Amino acid sequence: MKKLLALALAMIMALGLVTFASAEGEAMTTWYTFNDDYLSSVRAALGEAFNEKGIKNADQDSNGTQATQIDQIQTAIANKAGVLVVNLVESGSQGTAENIINDAKNAGIPIVFFNRSLAESEEGEKALLTSYDKAAYVGTVYTEAGIMQGKLIGQYVLDNFDKLDLNGDGEISYVMLKGDEANLEAIARTKYGQEEADKILEAAGKKPLKFYDDSNANRYIVDQAGQWSVTHGFDTLQNILSQYNAENNNMVELVIANNDSMAIGAVNALVEKGYNTGEEGATVIPVFGVDATADAMEAIKAGKMTGTIKQDAVGMADAVATIAANFLAGKDAFAELNENYVQVENWKVTIPYSMVTGE
Repeated sequence: MKKLLALALAMIMALGLVTFASAEGEAMTTWYTFNDDYLSSVRAALGEAFNEKGIKNADQDSNGTQATQIDQIQTAIANKAGVLVVNLVESGSQGTAENIINDAKNAGIPIVFFNRSLAESEEGEKALLTSYDKAAYVGTVYTEAGIMQGKLIGQYVLDNFDKLDLNGDGEISYVMLKGDEANLEAIARTKYGQEEADKILEAAGKKPLKFYDDSNANRYIVDQAGQWSVTHGFDTLQNILSQYNAENNNMVELVIANNDSMAIGAVNALVEKGYNTGEEGATVIPVFGVDATADAMEAIKAGKMTGTIKQDAVGMADAVATIAANFLAGKDAFAELNENYVQVENWKVTIPYSMVTGE
């Protein structure tokens, strides 16, 4: 009987159905999902950063479910965790973030949010985080990635306009893959990725980018699951290419994605149709993403993807670990941060982006 129980427990653990809460005085980090390429990079870097600082940490996978994350946080509070580190599931959900902050505040436990926005505006985030003197956020300047991506796209399209204009209509048709409807990063990347590119094109006397589907007033396609996934990028492009293709003389000529996972999915769909193979002479539909994940960097090197904007996973992890360590030590939350990070008053730290291409 004991052997059967032991075997059953081992199977449950292998399936990931058992999680381990942080012990008293330790960190508990709850992730919106383990199934995200960029966050996997952050998680690995954060584990190393915590180890270097001598901080024990328990990682928890919310698997995209906010109720699961709330349970993890409440368990950590009950176990008197030393610091909570939260990658919010419901990005932009101010009410959810407020409840989590209030629970941490009532327990006197510091909390560090990172990567995913807490409200639908920066003012909303500031109000939340300044309501508790042991709360902080590590993220980015929301507009920066979109602006950089737009400039990168605009210059590339301008330099290669005739080659990209496959049907010779004087316009470049594009697809915009938006990761999440309410996420501040997604909103800004969607807006500026297109607008900044248009500025460069129009200044050179070219027509602005044209969304491939005239019936879509939003001019983007959102991942309804909010996963920013490879699957979403692949399925979306595969569906689009069944109608918008060379045979119909309306081939999509550019793909813009809010992150590299969706970009890689788009690349895979294009490769399946004979585009972006990396072989000499193959027609390339430029695909741009954000994050500079290992898969994206490999695709760029192979000539299958055109460019990305680096979101510094190591930098984000370092900032989170430093703030968490400061809270545990009773120091100022933002003491001893890397000088390249930008502190916003007493509630936020932003990590700069940078451009990446195959050139």
